[in-house]
Amino acid sequence: MADDSVLPSPTEITSLADSSVFDSKVIEMSKENSCLVSTSAVDEEMPQVEARVIMVQEAGKQEELLNALKEMKVSCVKINSMEEFESLDSPEFEDIFVVTDFQNSVFNDLYKADCRIVGPPVILNCAQRGEPLPFSCRPLYCTSMLNLVLCFTGFRKKEELVKLVTLVHHMGGVIRKECNSKVTHLVANCTQGEKFRVAVSLGTPIMRPEWIYKAWERRNEQCFCAAVDDFRNEFKVPPFQDCILSFLGFSDEEKHSMEEMTEMQGGSYLPVGDERCTHLIVEENTVKELPFEPSKRLFVVKQEWFWGSIQMDARAGETMYLYEKANTPELKKSVSLLSLSTPNSNRKRRRLKETLAQLSRETDLSPFPPRKRPSAEHSLSIGSLLDISNTPESSIHYGETPKSCAKSSRSSTPVPPKQSARWQVAKELYQTESNYVNILATIIQLFQVPLEEEGQRGGPILAPEEIKTIFGSIPDIFDVHMKIKDDLEDLIANWNESRSIGDIFLKYSKDLVKTYPPFVNFFEMSKEMIIKCEKQKPRFHAFLKINQAKPECGRQSLVELLIRPVQRLPSVALLLNDLKKHTADENPDKSTLEKAIGSLKEVMTHINEDKRKTEAQKQIFDVVYEVDGCPANLLSSHRSLVQRVETVSLGEHPCDRGEQVTLFLFNDCLEIARKRHKVIGTFRSPHDRTRPPASLKHIHLMPLSQIKKVLDIRETEDCHNAFALLVRPPTEQANVLLSFQMTSEELPKESWLKMLCRHVANTICKADAENLMYVADPESFEVNTKDMDSTLSRASRAIKKTSKKVTRAFSFSKTPKRTLRMALSSSHSSEGRSPPSSGKLAVSRLSSTSSLAGIPSPSLVSLPSFFERRSHTLSRSTTHLI
Repeated sequence: MADDSVLPSPTEITSLADSSVFDSKVIEMSKENSCLVSTSAVDEEMPQVEARVIMVQEAGKQEELLNALKEMKVSCVKINSMEEFESLDSPEFEDIFVVTDFQNSVFNDLYKADCRIVGPPVILNCAQRGEPLPFSCRPLYCTSMLNLVLCFTGFRKKEELVKLVTLVHHMGGVIRKECNSKVTHLVANCTQGEKFRVAVSLGTPIMRPEWIYKAWERRNEQCFCAAVDDFRNEFKVPPFQDCILSFLGFSDEEKHSMEEMTEMQGGSYLPVGDERCTHLIVEENTVKELPFEPSKRLFVVKQEWFWGSIQMDARAGETMYLYEKANTPELKKSVSLLSLSTPNSNRKRRRLKETLAQLSRETDLSPFPPRKRPSAEHSLSIGSLLDISNTPESSIHYGETPKSCAKSSRSSTPVPPKQSARWQVAKELYQTESNYVNILATIIQLFQVPLEEEGQRGGPILAPEEIKTIFGSIPDIFDVHMKIKDDLEDLIANWNESRSIGDIFLKYSKDLVKTYPPFVNFFEMSKEMIIKCEKQKPRFHAFLKINQAKPECGRQSLVELLIRPVQRLPSVALLLNDLKKHTADENPDKSTLEKAIGSLKEVMTHINEDKRKTEAQKQIFDVVYEVDGCPANLLSSHRSLVQRVETVSLGEHPCDRGEQVTLFLFNDCLEIARKRHKVIGTFRSPHDRTRPPASLKHIHLMPLSQIKKVLDIRETEDCHNAFALLVRPPTEQANVLLSFQMTSEELPKESWLKMLCRHVANTICKADAENLMYVADPESFEVNTKDMDSTLSRASRAIKKTSKKVTRAFSFSKTPKRTLRMALSSSHSSEGRSPPSSGKLAVSRLSSTSSLAGIPSPSLVSLPSFFERRSHTLSRSTTHLI
């Protein structure tokens, strides 16, 4: 479909020619009208004209408009027809007509009479912002497209184009005939033509005609702007609109993924060879020859066109990505004349020749055989694809241009008269450091900088917080190692056996401590963020596909490149150890190297310790997310999760017998939670990420200081793997027994009880942790595990739960929580005045239970008073234990 450049004649109601010049004249006229000349002579000659608003038909019935005009202190008149206006016409007033319908006969009459016409939203917006009414020679219903400059392409029906242009003018927009840098949006009816290509190259948003229609439907909404991202993105032209793709040379999995992405981006796909296809996407590394002769209208392009279109969120030009056979004379000619980066046999041979020459020079410098099997990092240091120092991309720098990226390595290094083993190791250290710095530069230049750039085509690929999570402190690590590399380079260039290498790493040890832990500790999070964004954001997936295929990445993914900082410090420590072995005892660098190795070990220890703390904090967050109603003050910098144990309740408390209970042992408290009977839906985090529903329900968060004894229940036929906790809450006068049966087989009961006793002793500052454990018979405390897993027992528990639900559902005496709180407080106050009877005590306990069940505890809570029912029974059995 050709680009439509034919415009209607000026006799049309709305001019479709380039209105930018006309609009600029209108703006100048408005400025001239708004500027009053202060000279008295001009005031005498020019009569003062007052603005008057005339409310036409339905507009005069809107109270909101009348109130807005009162606030603006503008006089207004109501009319129903043009005949009424003729009697009101006066040269003393500048009349502004407010019309609610821009399609009726009254509007047409006013437009033919060249009157100033505005819609109700204009009045309301000016009143809200405290601005004067705008001057516009065209009818202006609203300002939804104010300051927007639009261009149209691909419209063959003149009537449709006239309608769209008219609506744009009614919303305050400007129309241009040619697409250039001043155009803010291109409205396209097809994905071909010169205007479309210009808009893609400039990064101009390309919109469907529905964008204008939908904006007009929302014309009465105040403060609505058609250019906001949330609204505009719904109507952007997808990259593969009007495209039918087919894929050749890809694996089944990758082909399926690309077909799904094609449909997501507005296109469709058909098998290879179908005549209806518009594009054939070829995997140039595997396809040597096409299976058929393509037609002239079929674009045969490389996969880079596919991913590039998705990344820029617009259909890329095909001419830059055309697929050619490897042995075609056209390709050979283009390579020889244009020096294309596409690898061919000649380039490979030339590159191999250069690499062999460099290796021969290195052999001349290094006659000694390798001492050990060279590491992977060292093997990549010479002629490696990861060495980007000689690539054109190395001229791209992040932020302010780092000296490291612009500074090239010394081409010639002075060779000492006798090459010692110490010099060999020092040179290997420098080579691996240089290679590592180049890898960091690749990460920054090839991935981080493009993602952080402003004004990306199609908008930002990733959000700023996602970029920060992925790359973290990589720029800081790069800066430190750039300094280390420069010092090592100077040392190698001016080599002397007495030169100290250990001082270099001692000099930057503090910087290494600052930069490495934030990245290493959150590397797994960075990796998860990359995987998540790649799955959820097609543009980021396409961005990775394009950049990871470049030679400077060495066919490695971003995750594989980002793991290098995790591996670097151990590699340096090994090289320094090797260097120390080849350093003479009388050399002053011997002791310095020992200190440097010790400082690196301290850095790695600090990283491991910091990582352990970070993982411990993350475990606490996991507990908070997993347990519904978990107290917020569980999150504390001094608290860490020690052990998680799955159990079953053997008593009536802290929950019903047979309930599945999870115990989270922290270093100073014990979180008790039961399995939720029914999980309802999901919930969203503050960052609008859906989280899985909580599987546990909070019961109590108990300080370990409340545990007086840990009871190891003896093994019998009726009691297996059971234990109990003797607890005395501060608000209770008697002991409370909590009994459980361990269901997890990974942790032995004896180990769990010793661990619990040790942390209880640490909390109450006692050294005799073994005295906290007591071996007891199950009969003494009425504890047994008999029939816990039987069908009858499970059915009994299910019936009990159902009966509770039915009782609550059909209760006619439901009491509000506030009343229960008042009853609880009044019962406590009455207990202080006079001893209650047994009936009143029962009511008090009931109110206490109800209030505790209905109010989530915001802090460390003590066990509820309904444990008193067993406290009298247990007091006799446990008196001799305390």
